Amino acid sequence: MRPVVGHRFTLDMGTWGHQACEVLAVEPERLLRYSFAPGSLDTTITWQLHPEGGGTRLLLEHAGFDLDSPLGKAALEGMGRGWPDVLQRIEPALAAATQ
Repeated sequence: MRPVVGHRFTLDMGTWGHQACEVLAVEPERLLRYSFAPGSLDTTITWQLHPEGGGTRLLLEHAGFDLDSPLGKAALEGMGRGWPDVLQRIEPALAAATQ
C-alpha cells in the first residue's frame, strides 16, 4: 500500500477474504482514508493522528455500513470484534520499530 490518492491495494482479511481498497485522502503524518470493499461492502476507513500532550492520539473510523443489508450487519458485527485486536497490536509494533 502506498499513501497516494488513487492507489489501489488489497487487504487480506482472513475469513472475509481479500478486499479491494483505494486511497481516498492523505495528509502526511495526519490522515489516511481509503475505501474498503467497494462494490460489496462500500465502507470507508479513516486513520487520523492528533498531537496530544507529549504524545499522539490515534482516531480510527470505519464508516458507511448499510445496516439494512445482511452483509452490512454481519460486517459491522465482525469488524466490531476485530478492530480492538488490531488496535491493541499497534503500540507493541511501534515499540519494536523504534528499537
